[in-house]
Amino acid sequence: MQELEAMPTGPYLAAAFLCERVLGEQDGVFSFIRVVDRRTHTVVGPDAPEAMPAITIDWYLVLLWKAGSARGRQEATLQIEAPSGLRVGDTQRLPVLFEGEDRGVQIVAQLGLQLQEEGLYWIDVRLDHRPVTRIPFRLVYQRLGRA
Repeated sequence: MQELEAMPTGPYLAAAFLCERVLGEQDGVFSFIRVVDRRTHTVVGPDAPEAMPAITIDWYLVLLWKAGSARGRQEATLQIEAPSGLRVGDTQRLPVLFEGEDRGVQIVAQLGLQLQEEGLYWIDVRLDHRPVTRIPFRLVYQRLGRA
């Protein structure tokens, strides 16, 4: 009989996604509005450029963790990879404090990205230099000419 691999003991990533808006209530409860993974940038007119012009995306990155057996300070890092394989911006470093058990850590970071390439982007998430997940999003450029 095959043995099961030992289950990690924490921290556990409960959710990782992008959204357009975050509402934080006074009691500490959040609402995440319009979860997204694609943006279509449309330019209309006979002079629409062949190549996509630079655009800004003001999405929020949301990471929700549960501690499990993890206790103490760790560092989450975020790095964005463009479709060309090049990095976008600087690596973001975010301190997190795990208190153990069912206690959670919420990271809500506004991205405000200036993007110049059409295609598939990846957000690499690491915790204390260990890869945790990759969050994809696609940027599509659409040209519509007018007669």
